[in-house]
Amino acid sequence: MDSINIKKLAKELNLSTSTISRAFRGSSDINKATKERVLSAAYELNYEPNHYASNLREQKSNTIAVIVPEIANNFFSQAINGIERVAREKGYHILIYLTYDDFEKEISFINNLHSGRVDGIIMSVSGEANNHDYLNKLKKKKIPLVFFDRVYEDIDTAKVTSNDYESSFSATEHLINNGCKNIAYLVVNKSHSIGKMRMRGYTDALAAHQISYRDDLIIDCSNDLEQTQEILKQVFNDLKPDGIFASVERLAIATYQVCQDQNIRIPEDIKIISFSSLEIAALLNPSLSTITQPALEMGIEAAKLLFKAINSGDEQMVTDQVVCKSQIIGRKSSASK
Repeated sequence: MDSINIKKLAKELNLSTSTISRAFRGSSDINKATKERVLSAAYELNYEPNHYASNLREQKSNTIAVIVPEIANNFFSQAINGIERVAREKGYHILIYLTYDDFEKEISFINNLHSGRVDGIIMSVSGEANNHDYLNKLKKKKIPLVFFDRVYEDIDTAKVTSNDYESSFSATEHLINNGCKNIAYLVVNKSHSIGKMRMRGYTDALAAHQISYRDDLIIDCSNDLEQTQEILKQVFNDLKPDGIFASVERLAIATYQVCQDQNIRIPEDIKIISFSSLEIAALLNPSLSTITQPALEMGIEAAKLLFKAINSGDEQMVTDQVVCKSQIIGRKSSASK
């Protein structure tokens, strides 16, 4: 038999070449029976698709980039799972880039990716600097961009966030209602979009309950665990807060460790609540009260918006704003006496 190509295979099955191509990519818009028919015929006729050549013709890489600060944080690992789930259904692969909150790394990644290595980018930003002109390269190359969780407000693109302000207000109010009057707010970077919204929720909740704002209770922590522990030891000795609101989960874990070292009882001496997607939060001793973001859902929504932009052929048309609601789960770490 003569060598078979995609056109001959399509003619043999009375299908279009695009249908054949989508069947091999595992696209979700091809029904199972058609996929099986295509794959079976390809096996019988000894046809092997040339994905690389196909992608070149379509000017697509069938790959998307996901740029995040880290993956050790449970929020980001769950969000990536959601992104990967949608990408896999679309026949795409994902490349993961870690910035470690380094703005220069973020710029470097964008500069490397605008060459067309990927068909789109999903990013949780580093939050540094005010000049984001490097992102304009993506628009010129028609590479769609979706922000999730951490965003740049000055960039007009699709965004998926959670209700950070409302969640922070409610979390602070939760501590107040359980007897706290000196609540320390732990933060790593106040310049992040989420840092700004969460801090505003905290300060507005204090004001709503006639509790004076104290600048010394805004505690600038570090991404380094040992540095954060040293900072917290001094805070507990000097300021003696009766409540802790941790803006990210690593700060709650550091708080637990310092409390254990200094024989500070949770929740008798100090109450704790934290933004966290930690799956074992309920198993900690005592169990950790959390503001739990719908990380998986946010990843799925971000991926859906990206593929909407990829399929539209014009990324500027997709500027949807999706806000997912977090859930406050009160546990023993913030329980009233």
